[in-house]
Amino acid sequence: MKAVSSWSLHRTLGSYMSGDGPDRGAGSLARPESGMALLELPAELRRRGYDTVQICHFHLPSLEESYLTELRSALEAAEVALDAVLVDDGDLTHPTDADAHQAWIDGWLDISAALGAHRARVIAGKQQPSPEGLRDSGRRLAKLAGDHPDVRVVTENWFDLTAGPSEVHTILDAADGQVGLLIDLGNWKGADKYDNLAAVAPRAETCHAKCHFGADGPDHADFRRTLGVLHEAEFTGPLALVYDGPEADEWACLEQEDAIASAVFGPATSS
Repeated sequence: MKAVSSWSLHRTLGSYMSGDGPDRGAGSLARPESGMALLELPAELRRRGYDTVQICHFHLPSLEESYLTELRSALEAAEVALDAVLVDDGDLTHPTDADAHQAWIDGWLDISAALGAHRARVIAGKQQPSPEGLRDSGRRLAKLAGDHPDVRVVTENWFDLTAGPSEVHTILDAADGQVGLLIDLGNWKGADKYDNLAAVAPRAETCHAKCHFGADGPDHADFRRTLGVLHEAEFTGPLALVYDGPEADEWACLEQEDAIASAVFGPATSS
């Protein structure tokens, strides 16, 4: 399995962002003016050896049923699995508009199902963690999951609400087994990040395999160590490569990431 997030190809796709969000609505959608069309991406992924993709919601230039059907057909024709639609907005813990945000996310779960996505990643919340907020996030995630049985809802260790492993566990426990975890290897910082990742890794079913790049290229040591945490947890899900470094050649940098992942997991898993 060789997987990638469409965020890693943001420049390839023309740095396109639809603008669709819970406070703006689908009326803000517009077609990208440059870059590779999203409909062309599945064939290019297959040509480069990828068989799995995660797609950011804002990379979709249309939400018309005909376009969703066309994109699903393009993925199927290229034999590229859609592991997840990444719903990259919404705040289920918004102090005043949580219901509206949940309704917007609900619509994106419908879209995820229409695209044939195996999963949809939903942000647990963006507020500072509190016992009530963590439980409410878990309950709202479980409601979304229960209303969309054809797509697996997962959340991520991202934003303030999921500041550490205890917050992640509380949310998942409150969801009562109905919601899974997408583990992002690059979101948590600090000296304890490896221990924190290890604490949630056994619950992860898919991954953002994020490698940090500097002026000298990829941070091999950090990426190997974070991947090693997953390997020790016997992770078998997709390692969706994430590149957002300074080099313009996204494809080449992704190959560097894949080489490191292959060294840790073996080529049968990462490529």
